[in-house]
Order: sequence, then C-alpha cells, then structure tokens
Amino acid sequence: MSGTEKTKAHLEQAKGKAKETLGRAVGNERMTAGGHADQAKGNARHAKEDIKDTFRH
Repeated sequence: MSGTEKTKAHLEQAKGKAKETLGRAVGNERMTAGGHADQAKGNARHAKEDIKDTFRH
C-alpha cells in the first residue's frame, strides 16, 4: 500500500470517528451520519489499496 494512500485512509477514518462522536454528543444526527460516511470512505480506500497490493505480488 502506498504510504500516502494509507495515511489518507487512516485520516478519513479518524476524521469520521471524531465527527460521529461529536454528533452523538451534541445530538446532531446529520453530523453522526456524516461521520459514519467518512469512516466508510476511509474503509473503502483502505480496501482498494489492499486489493492493489494483492495483485502486485
């Protein structure tokens, strides 16, 4: 996995987790859903890079 893509995936996941936690704390369902979506994007990016790594070897 490329270092920059790996970092981007982890940052998206962390950003999503923070947004989701903050949304739950203040009772904002839209922010909570947005955080969950950001985490899903990070997970998808990570999965894509794992697949690329599998085919490189």
